[in-house]
Amino acid sequence: MATREVILDAAALVLRTKGLANSTTKEIARAAGYSEATLYKHFRDKVELMVAVLHERGPQFIPMLLTLSDRAGTGTVRDTLTELATVAIGFYRDGFPMFASIFSDPAILNAHRDRLRAQNLGPHRANDGLVDYLRAEQRLGRIAQDADLEAIAGLLLGACFQLAFIGHFADRRADLESAAAFVAQLRL
Repeated sequence: MATREVILDAAALVLRTKGLANSTTKEIARAAGYSEATLYKHFRDKVELMVAVLHERGPQFIPMLLTLSDRAGTGTVRDTLTELATVAIGFYRDGFPMFASIFSDPAILNAHRDRLRAQNLGPHRANDGLVDYLRAEQRLGRIAQDADLEAIAGLLLGACFQLAFIGHFADRRADLESAAAFVAQLRL
């Protein structure tokens, strides 16, 4: 396994366990079995490393969103939304410790915003990706023409985020089985 990949795996474990604010690059490097200098050869800082973890070690949420509109007209809308919701719950569940850390420090939040803007990324892009898919399905006649696509996207992804939030707060992280049960109750 390449050095960068080992560092990402170690960072994912440390960041998801301790959050961004309570993790150090030294601790991440140690967990990866490398020096801090090696970590800095691959990532500018902890925030860049966290963004890479979210993109490359998240449960396929971001890659799925980027290709979601290509799936219009294949399978059923319900099956696609069910799959998306299940993946979103996993992403939010695993990312929540990092998200909370970002918002706890204005400097980290601003740096994170700036980097995401530079890459045309951010939490709003999740809703945009889902709306693009829904719009494509709407053009195919598989979703009602008068459907409020922005509301559908916000409600679905918001429900997924809420489940992850409550799970962390109540110290009962949603596993795949409970996520699937929750998604089934949504009646997509």
